[in-house]
Amino acid sequence: MPIDETQGNSNYALERLRALLRSDSLDADGKLPTERTLSEMLGVGRRAVRRALEVLEAEGRIWRRQGSGTYAGPRPDGWSDHVGSIVAGTDLMEVMEVRLRIEPQLAQLAAMRAKAADIERMYDLVKKIYESTDADGRELWDGALHRQIAQCAGNGFFLTIFDVINRVRQDEAWQTIRERARSASRTRPVTFGQHTAIVDAIAARDPARAGEAMRQHLLTLQESLIRITSLDHSETEADKTLA
Repeated sequence: MPIDETQGNSNYALERLRALLRSDSLDADGKLPTERTLSEMLGVGRRAVRRALEVLEAEGRIWRRQGSGTYAGPRPDGWSDHVGSIVAGTDLMEVMEVRLRIEPQLAQLAAMRAKAADIERMYDLVKKIYESTDADGRELWDGALHRQIAQCAGNGFFLTIFDVINRVRQDEAWQTIRERARSASRTRPVTFGQHTAIVDAIAARDPARAGEAMRQHLLTLQESLIRITSLDHSETEADKTLA
């Protein structure tokens, strides 16, 4: 969109940015486009965009991470700066043990509290996961679906715990081993069916079925991860024997 200098004021930019934050068009992690891109998208000058962003930041509607970008929502609590070291001190099996004890409960709560628009969004995310053609895309949309369910549970403390778990998805080793597990077990069609079953149960307002569907889904993932890590261990031992 060409920049219209007659609309290049900060109030107009602020109004358009508020509408953007209310929409579902942002990335799954809530990251906003760059100031330059926003200027082109909204048809206003970069100074107007910058001033509008300053207002939104002061209101707690956005936050900025130096060297990374601008994100929707309030700035994470200070303790989240230490999440990286928490993640580094765990392993995939520990993460799955925690997920199996938390996410079924989140699905149960979502079945009681999710709005119709939330459920529609979940179905859309299930479709995006299945249609993704690369590992990065699958991880992105899979994380977005599970977070949408956690968010719809309506419990801020639960959501904070979930976000710590979800940070593991950003680790390259996690993404690699997940994709290897998918390929070795050919679980993509199974995962699509399981994701659909979870959302169907939430849509039916059936907490027990939603929790069990989530548990079965996570058990399938856990079994795939155990299988691939056991194979890696066997190959390593065989290499030592041949050395």
